[in-house]
Amino acid sequence: MSRWVPLLALGLVLGCRTDPKPDPMDTGRSMTGAHGPIAANIAGPMGTAVPYATAEERATFERGKKVALHRFSYDEGLGPAFNVSFCASCHEKPVTGGSGGLYRNFFLTGIVDEYGVFFPAESAGASGGVVRLYHRPDMGEPVHPELDPRTNVIAQRNPIPFFGVGLIAELSNEEILKHADPDDEDGDGISGRANYDRGFVGRFGRKSQTVSIEGFIRGPLKNHLGITTDPLTDAQKADLPVDSSAASTMDGATGSLFHGVLPYGQAAADDGPITDDDGAPDPELSGTDLFDLVSMTMLMAAPDVRTELTPTELDGRNLFDGAGCADCHTPRLTGPRGPLPVYSDLLLHDMGPELADGLVQGEASGDEFRTQPLWGIAAVGPYLHDGRATTIDEAIVMHGGEAQASADHYIGLSRTEQDQLIAFLLTLGGAEQATGGLLLPNQPVPAVGEYGGPIRALSTTEMAAFQNGRDAFDFEFGLSDGIGAPRYNGDSCRACHFEPVIGGAGPRGVNVVRHGTTNSAGTFVNPDIGTILHRVNSRTETLNPPEEDTDIFVLHSTPSLLGVGLIEGIPEAAITANADPNDTNGDGISGRISYIHDGRVGRFGWKAQIPSLREFVRDAVAAEMGMTMAPEEGQTFGILEDDDNVPDPEFRMEDAQALLTFMSLLGPPPRQTGGDPASIASGERVFREVGCADCHIPALEGAGRPVALFSDLLLHEITAPGTPGIAEASASMNELRTPPLWGLATSGPWLHDGSADTIDEAIDKHAGEATRSAEAYQALSGSDAADLILFLESL
Repeated sequence: MSRWVPLLALGLVLGCRTDPKPDPMDTGRSMTGAHGPIAANIAGPMGTAVPYATAEERATFERGKKVALHRFSYDEGLGPAFNVSFCASCHEKPVTGGSGGLYRNFFLTGIVDEYGVFFPAESAGASGGVVRLYHRPDMGEPVHPELDPRTNVIAQRNPIPFFGVGLIAELSNEEILKHADPDDEDGDGISGRANYDRGFVGRFGRKSQTVSIEGFIRGPLKNHLGITTDPLTDAQKADLPVDSSAASTMDGATGSLFHGVLPYGQAAADDGPITDDDGAPDPELSGTDLFDLVSMTMLMAAPDVRTELTPTELDGRNLFDGAGCADCHTPRLTGPRGPLPVYSDLLLHDMGPELADGLVQGEASGDEFRTQPLWGIAAVGPYLHDGRATTIDEAIVMHGGEAQASADHYIGLSRTEQDQLIAFLLTLGGAEQATGGLLLPNQPVPAVGEYGGPIRALSTTEMAAFQNGRDAFDFEFGLSDGIGAPRYNGDSCRACHFEPVIGGAGPRGVNVVRHGTTNSAGTFVNPDIGTILHRVNSRTETLNPPEEDTDIFVLHSTPSLLGVGLIEGIPEAAITANADPNDTNGDGISGRISYIHDGRVGRFGWKAQIPSLREFVRDAVAAEMGMTMAPEEGQTFGILEDDDNVPDPEFRMEDAQALLTFMSLLGPPPRQTGGDPASIASGERVFREVGCADCHIPALEGAGRPVALFSDLLLHEITAPGTPGIAEASASMNELRTPPLWGLATSGPWLHDGSADTIDEAIDKHAGEATRSAEAYQALSGSDAADLILFLESL
């Protein structure tokens, strides 16, 4: 079996039991009846609509999925502060609507004042506790938003899946409340409590802090994308597949209305219109699109839970019951369509001090979490509220509080019995769609000449190596694998390189924040922590603040890796031949060679700071993933050790070789067809006439053939005066490598900081050495400008 297929990387939230620990060989009480039948026509492959959906609802479902996948631009209202640029970026595993990898973790923060009262902290001027990692560079604020200095509670959240949430929304309050025992009257050590949202029983979110699916959608749109919305109209609510408004849950709410409006519903949406001041008209998402998005979420099929079990799986189910898992992971909750195999009571439980995050949400204390539904558990890791658990063993052992006895029971089982329990959990849905990343099981390799395909026809052996490397590129590592030093940006290579295919570029939500200071002489000074201001930290209660006195912040977008093997083959002489550092020919262009510290010529990265693909792998594994590697003769990038308690080296050399093989054989972006040939030819002429080809040289001589990358791989000053920048290798603060233009149409947003929504805007923003070309472009006739854009899109 491939190394990149997950075996036991399937954590869970065990149920709770404080009975004396039974003999490890005792399977405990049987609760076969509690597992029971399942309602018909509710389940399907993850990411599909419920079987009972009408044709009209299925059409709405597909429209909603398009909204979830839409990359919002600045012009459309993204920001001004944001974390991601599209909804599905956090809910992508194993398909749209699912969970997210560690790299999609986000921070929630709060303040406990001198009286012990908790309230959410502000980030980028907005309340609610959600930390916004990015700020639009054109809005006059640092690209990394600042936090309230009083913040003293910090926690991470891993995105949760939406599969089957419409069915959960249909549950009555009574069905949830009948499992509650807030005062532990039965003395079993389990005190499941309900949370409330506007006086009604909550059921969504890590702390059951929300009852409304509409609110649960509008909140993240505001908090993570900066996209404003108006509430759905009464007519739209009436047309939703499920009425999840508070009014629909009145039944069973008797005695709970006194809770009233709860003040600390972090990450929830306002009941009224949401607005911002980014210049885009509000609401930035139309009511129709919001309706489709909410409807899609409501129509998500439940994971397909198997009821016909093998003897091993039956033994595992008995062990699940005997350990007390079913005491909180209630096998069935009954809704209007029948029994639902949620494997959750949707109630709050104290999970002990080690898992406590200190966040108060509604009536949930800092120690309490909702029992996470187990349906679909096989395909939606990592696990626990902050994704700290990579495997079942880790998740169980980490549990405490009300779950301590269940964890102890599991630890006392034999390895065979533990595997049986795991085998049962795999029957709860998702096993057929589980992979090590986002590649679907047995996903075919694109053909030569297609995006993501190999550079040429490969032998059987080469194709196997290419596929293995692609799987390695996609594989999501966990904290127990060594992710984080302790800071990191991605848990895989694919985390940043996936547009339009694995190995491509990245959207704004994976931009890298670079920072530093300038001294009194105006010279750039590297921070002690390095210039990368990472998004995530393996120490889950820790943010990644910039160093004091930092005065430079700049975004670097993720460049595409398609065709980098061809760039690797370009000899240094072909690069140095075009250098003119002193502008001896007087054309205003002074391309400089980027030499790294040992004299090698750089060619990869926005500053041409990396000389080879092998060093690129070493640098990315260290700088972006926070993982250590063994030293290699002649290689100077990477880190050899860190202090995260995972033995060094954390990243295997054979895995690094797999990545190198994949990238070396990854084909360049194919030229696009379909445009008018005469217009494209005209655009190519204009491209040369306005001077674009002076830096974006159409081809450099490679290993045996020209490489049509449209770059000289040299450094140029092309930003406007005063634009922030960092110095790296031999590149000055204002210098950037000429980016290759092949694949331009599918690598937006554009420019080094991703600030341009369109190719036209990117050209307009060229300055410095490119001023003459930008001005020539602006002076073009409408038809010539259109032809130039068409030519660029054809690359």
